[in-house]
Amino acid sequence: MNSKKSIKSLIVAHLDGNLHGTDLEKLTKWLSASKENAKYYAQVKDVWQASMHDASVLADTEKEWTRFLNVIQKESKKRPVKRLTALQIISGVAAILFIGIITGILVSKYVQNDEPVFITVSAPQGSISYLLLDDSTEVYLNAGTSMRYSPNSNGKKREIFLEGEAWFDVAKRENKPFVVHTAFYDVNVTGTQFNIKSYPGDKFVETTLEEGKIQLSSSENFKLGESVILKPGEQVKLNRESGKMVIKNVDTRLFTSWKENKLIFLNLNFSDLMVLLERKYGIDIEVNDPEILKYHYTGTIKNESVLEIMELIKHTLPIQYKIEGQIIKVAKL
Repeated sequence: MNSKKSIKSLIVAHLDGNLHGTDLEKLTKWLSASKENAKYYAQVKDVWQASMHDASVLADTEKEWTRFLNVIQKESKKRPVKRLTALQIISGVAAILFIGIITGILVSKYVQNDEPVFITVSAPQGSISYLLLDDSTEVYLNAGTSMRYSPNSNGKKREIFLEGEAWFDVAKRENKPFVVHTAFYDVNVTGTQFNIKSYPGDKFVETTLEEGKIQLSSSENFKLGESVILKPGEQVKLNRESGKMVIKNVDTRLFTSWKENKLIFLNLNFSDLMVLLERKYGIDIEVNDPEILKYHYTGTIKNESVLEIMELIKHTLPIQYKIEGQIIKVAKL
């Protein structure tokens, strides 16, 4: 490859598996430079297998590149891509990390054998990460979440190991189930949308189903009395300490809106609110009176800063607060 080739040439060569060395580094830097670059790459890749093979020679002239894009546009009209709808949402979401999409794209190219190679991606406190897996599955990782997966899953199933909270839109593969392993149970799907919340320090593990169907089964460390099948609009809530499991119908927006950088609270006790705010904003909150933890709060957070949120809470609940360094200290009025 000639390092002077344009970015469009690098994209085609990379999709064709013929990009190495400095050219690969150049494409990687371009992908990480902006959200628009990553989205464009994902759009092209989405129809790649259905459009062309051995096409690295096509990008040498404007005419050939135009021909390639025409093929992509034709395939896109034939086969609308659900992923693009979600990608459009990202433009309005703050603190989205695109390292996941870049890692998923590039690591898979280096794996040439049948042995699975697992990589770990995470969303630090105060941010949300978006990943586009090799099978076109979309994943949003909430703040403080870690996920391990193999980009070259050649086995009978696609496996994810999750610690924290994630929302999935799983690409349907009838003969290759998608399994999310948590510390307490496994979630088995073929293609659907659902949310799992399984932070190590939380009292409950929650799985909320938006579309499709999922089945919960025992993990290596925890045995369920029986497998559980969820229907759309249902949530299963497992108490880590007692092992008690409750299934109920819920408004799924209350449990999935975080991926759009929005939190909806409905009579949430202050102790849980404090944890959510710490994760969302990457801060520490100290409460000097245990009675405050029993307060309840109802409201919506979208683009407000943490100080704006504290002001809203102060006008709703009988509290006052002050900031010392990176700590917000809350006290009763």
